[in-house]
Amino acid sequence: MLWLEEYRKWCTDPVFDEGTKEELKALWGNDAEIEDRFYRQLEFGTGGLRGVIGAGTNRMNIYTVRQATQGLANYILSQGGEKKGVAIAHDSRIMSPEFAREAALCLNANGIRTYLFESLRPTPELSFAVRELHCIAGIVITASHNPREYNGYKVYWEDGAQITPPHDKNILSHVREVTDFSQVKTMPEDDARVLGLFQMIGTDFDDSYLCEVKKQSIHPEIIKEMAKDIRIVYTPFHGTGNVPVRRVLRELGFTQVYVEPEQKIADGNFPTAPYPNPENPKAWERALRLAKEVDADLVLATDPDADRLGVYCKDTRTGTYVSFTGNMSGMLIAEYILREKRKMGTMPENPALVETIVTTDMAKVIARKYDTALIEVLTGFKYIGEQIRHFEETGKYSYVFGLEESYGCLAGTYARDKDAIVACLMLAEVAAFYKKQGKTLWDAMLEMYENYGYFREGQVAVELKGVDGQAQIQARMEEARRNPPKTLAGMKVEAVRDYAADVRKDLENGESTKTGLPHSNVLYYELENSSWCCIRPSGTEPKIKYYFGVRGDSLEDSEKKLEALKDALTGA
Repeated sequence: MLWLEEYRKWCTDPVFDEGTKEELKALWGNDAEIEDRFYRQLEFGTGGLRGVIGAGTNRMNIYTVRQATQGLANYILSQGGEKKGVAIAHDSRIMSPEFAREAALCLNANGIRTYLFESLRPTPELSFAVRELHCIAGIVITASHNPREYNGYKVYWEDGAQITPPHDKNILSHVREVTDFSQVKTMPEDDARVLGLFQMIGTDFDDSYLCEVKKQSIHPEIIKEMAKDIRIVYTPFHGTGNVPVRRVLRELGFTQVYVEPEQKIADGNFPTAPYPNPENPKAWERALRLAKEVDADLVLATDPDADRLGVYCKDTRTGTYVSFTGNMSGMLIAEYILREKRKMGTMPENPALVETIVTTDMAKVIARKYDTALIEVLTGFKYIGEQIRHFEETGKYSYVFGLEESYGCLAGTYARDKDAIVACLMLAEVAAFYKKQGKTLWDAMLEMYENYGYFREGQVAVELKGVDGQAQIQARMEEARRNPPKTLAGMKVEAVRDYAADVRKDLENGESTKTGLPHSNVLYYELENSSWCCIRPSGTEPKIKYYFGVRGDSLEDSEKKLEALKDALTGA
């Protein structure tokens, strides 16, 4: 059993510290736990690492972080990028500061300069820093919205976006070549400082980043006019958003911002929100309680690394707070930007709205209305960031806004990743805009449904952990490829896109064409009546994900169709 041999090696090899050895020795006799920790190397995917914190090859620890960093360092050296350096940031999670420091010292030991933020920062600020400091790459230590036991390691390239082809595959190849911890370099921090390799980024850098965020405001005069009339509750879920979100809202003129007092404290244990995900209703309980106390118009929440925004809005007719999906909040911002830029004459030439293939089809309708190109990309905001670079290189389009269904969006091009800080600003401004008209965001959303169609979307993620779970995920994908459905929830399947094979097959006439997007293990079914569904394994978690969307004649009709499609997909 190779996993048992590796376990014994970690318990005895002088490479590993005594604390690691003691943690592992305490597991003796628990074969299931030992196998799970050692049955594989924690996979460095196309974005980086993510896993449970702990000792072992299949865990996040200083050794797996160093190993991944050594592979990254080898690739940077092969590209001659050591003098450009690497920017590094981290969130509030357990071991995040330690992992960030270990990554820096590994790079330093390879002769690569690093710029480490002195304390926790939002992920989008790292994206901004990579370009602002002219770095070859960037690293963020975060597990985004995952539970407290997780941490992760995301890699960015010099354009400020998460790594995409060919760099993702090339870095992955170099990481795989680091097969033994004896190949990994590190050095003392004091030595790295003397050599000028270990440098810190202070609070002055925040000014530059937030200045760019504030430039995205379209009607600052409306904010000032309505500031005293609009109440906002905000929670950072114990993460990085607390300081920058409050500062941006304050500096633009919002005067009635109430922060959930316990969740504003940065804490990787997430004591009041064990699953700090804006999609998780339980995480909202405290913020919604505060919203009722202060009669808030708007409730905002950012995930721990502040790249995702969740939203609730008060429905004045019922007095209840309505939850907005990422599609809903994204469409409110998108329409606001497109409409107001057209009205003010500030729309750039050849504007483009960019979204992922699993994001709402309402975007297509809105883009057509405002004479804006709609570009679809694979799931993952890195592909939206990649489009910004393509637009700048080719001059074909001008990026206006990008969004994905998983609560992420970006206004502006100062960063190349989703940014919940700018999303908070834009949505608060949109709320002020409609408040001036005597409307709530929910009123505005209902008007959008009436104008563009009752588009509704959903997602189900099935968690399948361990060796057996990986096999089950693979088997489900293979079965879906072998036997694609002809109907789902009574709706005819009109076409199937297999992004792994780069093929779109029209089931009406049998014609096959290319998808036009990079190869990826994703299946997409085009259904009648503007409905669709998509299946893919998660790239960061042991899950298989089902996405689906419908267009109805009313809220009730769309919800009924959505539930039926969900049941058909998941076998409920």
